[in-house]
Amino acid sequence: MLYSDKAPEPVGAYPHAKRVGELLFLSGVGPRKRGSKDIPGVTLDAAGNILDYDIEVQCHAVLENIRFILEAAGSRWENLVDVTVYLINMKKDFPVFNKVYATYFPNRDHQPCRTTVEVTALPTPIAIELKCIATISS
Repeated sequence: MLYSDKAPEPVGAYPHAKRVGELLFLSGVGPRKRGSKDIPGVTLDAAGNILDYDIEVQCHAVLENIRFILEAAGSRWENLVDVTVYLINMKKDFPVFNKVYATYFPNRDHQPCRTTVEVTALPTPIAIELKCIATISS
């Protein structure tokens, strides 16, 4: 089990990642910042419902959190082999996500496989979550 001291604390009973052989499985990663319940790019009402959000800000925050977890595990960005993306609004957010994501993977030789799905909700009031698999060397 792996926990990063830079990534946000898990919201349940699970690690940031788990190593199995030469593979590293990351739990779902959102855009929150460590030590805070604030979500970058999100405005909430008094009941905790999303009033507005900036998907570009959330995309950068999620990708930064993934990098923190990879580095804590001794892996790296180029070792990502599979990414599953969960968006709460495919029509509105997919074009922006695609644009941001492409800046993190400019080299075609280091692009992981990817699947993007729309979901009706995520565990916290976020608009994006990523689930990743990477390789790691002994």
